[in-house]
This record gives sequence, structure tokens and C-alpha cells, in this order.
Amino acid sequence: MTTQFSNRQFDLARQQLVEHLRKKGITDEAVLEAISAIPRHVFVQEVFKPKAYDDSALPIECRQTISQPFTVAFMTQLLRLQQGQKVLEIGTGSGYQACILTHMGARVFTIERHFALLECARTRMETLGYNIASKVGDGSIGWSQFAPFDGIIVTAGAPDVPQSLLRQLADGGRLVIPVGDKATQDMIVVQRLGEEFVHTRHTGFKFVPLVGKEGWRS
Repeated sequence: MTTQFSNRQFDLARQQLVEHLRKKGITDEAVLEAISAIPRHVFVQEVFKPKAYDDSALPIECRQTISQPFTVAFMTQLLRLQQGQKVLEIGTGSGYQACILTHMGARVFTIERHFALLECARTRMETLGYNIASKVGDGSIGWSQFAPFDGIIVTAGAPDVPQSLLRQLADGGRLVIPVGDKATQDMIVVQRLGEEFVHTRHTGFKFVPLVGKEGWRS
């Protein structure tokens, strides 16, 4: 028993969330299966566990947030993942998104700028049995040591698309990143086709700022 909820109640709430996401337009069955399998209540603080399966963002440590489930599902769907692909996540946060990607068969590398936040995320990821490479660092410049990546997903809002991330994208790979001001952003999808980068845009998102050399400076 956690708070006033049992595991059975959490399981039911998670399945209801999956159906809600399906009705909102998430069609990738692998994404929906991962949402169904990963216990989101493990990634939130005790006081917020009753709201873990609401379709809303929630506060986590270090004044950050765990993204709204629809946003997680939508961004993941935009990556168009295939089993065994290598994915870079910028902004580990609670660790929930990284676990979703790993459950889908991706080989995940994740960067977080807050050490305390990453330590919490590592504990959760290891407890759930997911082997995910992680480090503290400036996510706006990526992780060149393991590039190129088939997918890059950025869970913080940037003023522009970081050039370092474009350089670390494999041919045919996709970068999903919110870009705009600090109040609202558009979700930008960049697909690399040789030396060309094809952009598509989806409006109406709000993320914490991407702080770093190729993001916001503070």
C-alpha cells in the first residue's frame, strides 16, 4: 500500500491513462505498451502519488518537473523508434522518459545537469532493472563520445536547435526538441538526410529551460 492507493489501483489508473492517450491521438502501440508497463507513481514524490496517472506535469526534485504523460508519449512517438536504436536523452529528470525508451528496446544515454536529480533517477532506473548510461553534464552540447545517435530527445525548452545535437544525429535519425521562449515552445522534429536537415513543427508546449552552452545561459 502506498499512500491510500494499492498496486491494483495504480495498475487500473495506468490502464485508464493508456486509453486516454489513445483517444488523444497516440497511435504507436509500442509507446502505449511502454506507458502501460512503467509505473509512473514510482517517479513522483509521495505527496503527488495519487495524481501520478493524471495527464498532467508534476513537480519533482530540484524545481524540475516530470512531463505530462501525453507529452512523453507524443515526443516518443515522434522519434519513430526501432528496436536496438541508440537514443540520447537531454534532461534525465525523474528517469521516467529514459525508462520508457529503454522498455521500447532503445539503447539509452541520458544527461542531467543536476547531480542530486540524477542520483534519484539512477536509483529508480536500477530498481526497475533498466541499464541506462547516464552522466551529469551540459546536455545542450550532447554526448559526442557515443555519437552518432539514431534519436535525440530533449526534455527542456531551448531558444534554438543546438548545432552540437544536429552534428551528433545519425543519417536518417530524428531530433525532437521544444524550441521557443521561456514561456512557450513549439515541438520541432529534425530529421537528418545526409547533409540536409528537414524540420517539422507542432505548436503549444511548455517546458523548463534548457540551460547550457547552446541553450539558455541561466
